[in-house]
Amino acid sequence: MNATKKIHFPLGKVLITPGAAVQCSASDVFTILNRHLQNDWGEISDPDWKSNDSAIRNGGRVLSGYSCNGERVWIITEADRSYTTILLPEEY
Repeated sequence: MNATKKIHFPLGKVLITPGAAVQCSASDVFTILNRHLQNDWGEISDPDWKSNDSAIRNGGRVLSGYSCNGERVWIITEADRSYTTILLPEEY
């Protein structure tokens, strides 16, 4: 979506919720986590995309959205970069 220069940011400790662990294969997790790290925020709105681009520069929370086996999955990196969680929206 956005051609912003990639800015790397720490993930902290990576966690996956039970629902996301059932829905996503290890390969899926690797793929979507790599996309998140590469500033490819997946299937989110333009305002959310811009918010993420700002967050990686200014220390805010980063939220990405992807699909695993047809199910919506979120990746959230906390503003303090202590944790990144892979979860289903209903587990939020």
